[in-house]
Amino acid sequence: MKNAMNTSKLIQEANKHILYTTERPDIIMAKGKGVYLWDTEGKKYLDFIGGWAVTSLGHCPDVMVKAIENQAKELINGSPAYYNIPMIQFASLLAEHSCFDRVFFSNSGSEANESAIKLARKYGEKYKKNAFEIITTIDSFHGRTLATMSASGKKYWEKLFEPKVRGFKHVALNDLEVLIATINLNTCAIMLEPIQGEGGVYEIDLAYIKKIKEICDKENILLIFDEVQTGIGRTGKLFAYEHYGIEPDIMTLGKGIGGGYPLSAMLTKEKFNIFEAGNQGGTYSAQPLGMRVGLEVVKEIIEKDIPKSVCIQGNYILEKLTNLRDRFSLNNIRGKGLLIAFDLPLEKGSHVVSECLGKGLLLNAPKPATIRLMPPLTVNKEEVDEMFAILEEVLEDILKN
Repeated sequence: MKNAMNTSKLIQEANKHILYTTERPDIIMAKGKGVYLWDTEGKKYLDFIGGWAVTSLGHCPDVMVKAIENQAKELINGSPAYYNIPMIQFASLLAEHSCFDRVFFSNSGSEANESAIKLARKYGEKYKKNAFEIITTIDSFHGRTLATMSASGKKYWEKLFEPKVRGFKHVALNDLEVLIATINLNTCAIMLEPIQGEGGVYEIDLAYIKKIKEICDKENILLIFDEVQTGIGRTGKLFAYEHYGIEPDIMTLGKGIGGGYPLSAMLTKEKFNIFEAGNQGGTYSAQPLGMRVGLEVVKEIIEKDIPKSVCIQGNYILEKLTNLRDRFSLNNIRGKGLLIAFDLPLEKGSHVVSECLGKGLLLNAPKPATIRLMPPLTVNKEEVDEMFAILEEVLEDILKN
């Protein structure tokens, strides 16, 4: 399956014309199917990154291919000024299977979170005497637009692109006392990831979130769940909020909702349906092609009860990691469903990722000593075993030798 063009020539062109934003290895991915990718040289890779938790049904699943082919023959773009059939069907499906009533569709997690921020500030303007501040957490990640970078709690971003959007306050995750002390008359919302993905896979405590919900209801503060990474089956339930027995006022979705197609959504309750014409929109919002893809992806996840399989495989991975704990001095093994991480005894995360890449396994190291696993939701036991065979070999080389 070698590419007609020489790989090294393509890499030279990439280095000449692609704007630099991140380090990339000299590999060009050319094909994908299931949990595997192939590069232009024909090398096969077991994908336990999943496009950053995006390829929920694996690479090029039949349901997505058919949805794109069929919808492309009918209507690709119908203008954001008009309804279209898959838009209505998809919004209805999400409302039917969640605690929300209204949906706004966009193209990326950042846009969905921008929408949530705007809705929260609209709420503050209308009902809380122009309150505009939103409390988020340290090490949170909400996107790469200027507002969502401002909302994020990444230390590295603190001095980037100043002046940032004001009105965000960052507190330590699960520190209820500090959060309560941060609330004031200007607070319109609290925005949380049920599990901090980019921050290293750290989960909110049950007692913590229940108390926050109680405070939000009492003080008329909106509770926003950023489920861009945790939503659509990733944690073993369709939405992560279901684990905690509470209902947020706003939820954002992205990544897995489109199975790899650029798609996201903001959902909210009917009582927060307060945008006025012109407050929110987007040229590509809710266009038929994306709506059909998202509709079929989410239907597949629901109808085949994929979250059940996610729980089974996630527990199997956690069990296997626990069995390796003493051998490699692994610690803080954590996660829900197929969003899992563990810490190495040394800051060798990037080394592990690089060595695994050379052996045909794609992993992610969100922090220097942390390895994160987020494969397609369709991964099976044999593929998990294949991953561990490579991982154990690499850990043996790096941590033992």
